[in-house]
Amino acid sequence: MIPLRSFGLAAVLLASLAQGSLIPMAAAADKPVVAITAIVEHPSLNAIREGVKAGLKDKGYAEGEAITVLYESAQGNPATAAQIAQKFVGEAPAVIVPITTPSSQAVAAATKDIPVVFAAVTDPLGAQLIKTLDKPGGNITGVSDFPPAAGQLDLIKEVLPKAKVVGVVYNSGEVNSLSVIEALRKLAGERGFEILPSPATKSSDVGAAAQSLVGKADAIYIPNDNLVVSALESVLQVGFDSRLPVFASDPDSVGRGAVAALGLDQFEIGRQAGHVAARILKGEKPGDIPVENSKGVSLVVNSKAAEKMGAPLPQAVLARAKDVAK
Repeated sequence: MIPLRSFGLAAVLLASLAQGSLIPMAAAADKPVVAITAIVEHPSLNAIREGVKAGLKDKGYAEGEAITVLYESAQGNPATAAQIAQKFVGEAPAVIVPITTPSSQAVAAATKDIPVVFAAVTDPLGAQLIKTLDKPGGNITGVSDFPPAAGQLDLIKEVLPKAKVVGVVYNSGEVNSLSVIEALRKLAGERGFEILPSPATKSSDVGAAAQSLVGKADAIYIPNDNLVVSALESVLQVGFDSRLPVFASDPDSVGRGAVAALGLDQFEIGRQAGHVAARILKGEKPGDIPVENSKGVSLVVNSKAAEKMGAPLPQAVLARAKDVAK
């Protein structure tokens, strides 16, 4: 005869299953869980997320077959990023993969035990995620995406040889962008450029930040800044209306209307992070895995946008471009 208390326990379990609260635990018991989170959704970060899954699959961890993948976006809200981090920690996944610095910082604050593999963090040292690149220690490693700043300034100079001032629209609260601006300033003088930053603190401010550069800058440059990239169309509109060429660090921004980008392949950044996550699933400790630099730089241009913004592309640039949007 089954004790009455067993019926009570069974009822609780069945009720919990019906409400879905035990589904992640069941999934975790069945196969390892990889939890992915990003601060916001836009084409570049979506490409990174798909790259993470592709990288895991490369190493034998296909979604739905060898692993369960969870995903949530903070929709641009740091407080939501912290809530997602806490939620994922409660799920006790095998690995958490935060995309972007704000999400990585939220996850790092939420756990010192669960392995973390960040993706698309420009300055992991400045973000205080790790102590050293070669041997990060603790529970965190990942893939950095510091842009080729010198090459990007050289590209602007080649397209606009008379340009003197490069305006940079950025989020003053994102450490990635501050690091990039510092690097640009160090490189600008020898190329005859002045860097003119124009900050925005929320997406609704991005257009005004770009507008403030009209009459002051000869070009606008957009770093890998998630706030600005998510509101890129407002910057591009300023560029079209004022014939002020907009250059980007993110190749996906060129398809949306930027003149050109000498940037990193976002999908491949994700794939690298997926490969690192697979190493952890196979038993390596994140603190023993060196932080990787993203691999491969490609030139992408948009000849139609360049004409509309008054910056026709030289033939030499068109000839080098990996992709030409028309």
